[in-house]
Amino acid sequence: MSSYRRIRDTNGRPIARDLLCRALTRRYARVVTPEDLANLAHLRRARDLMDREYATPLDIASIARAAWMSPAHFQRQFRATYGETPYGYLMTRRIERAKALLRAGDLSVTDVCLAVGCTSLGSFSARFTELAGETPTAYRNRDHSALAAVSTCVAKELTRPSRI
Repeated sequence: MSSYRRIRDTNGRPIARDLLCRALTRRYARVVTPEDLANLAHLRRARDLMDREYATPLDIASIARAAWMSPAHFQRQFRATYGETPYGYLMTRRIERAKALLRAGDLSVTDVCLAVGCTSLGSFSARFTELAGETPTAYRNRDHSALAAVSTCVAKELTRPSRI
């Protein structure tokens, strides 16, 4: 049995491997305390909220409330744990969902922008171009037939936006 399965949080639940690895492989290694493990659970709750409610207007205060932290502390902890700001994570998820909608080709760029929770078409297009490397219109007009042969979870991984 690998060691990560033996490590448990304060409630006796096993710690997820990805979160534990991120906590243990920071630039300067340090001992993981029970408080750190509790924070990871709270941060995961906030990340799940962003994944689930990406299309609704979310602000840092409401996301921090889900993590039971103050907004400033939440932002510091989220960035230290996941390597990006909460807003950056949320926008990456929104662009990921927008790419799926644009591949379907049924909606206009404006409709996709509103469907994923963005309110400004200009900001959406700028962030989409930054993460995807091309404009939303160019992405929608591109041929996506190669992705039709793979399962949706593989297509999601192949088209996941990343910072360039």
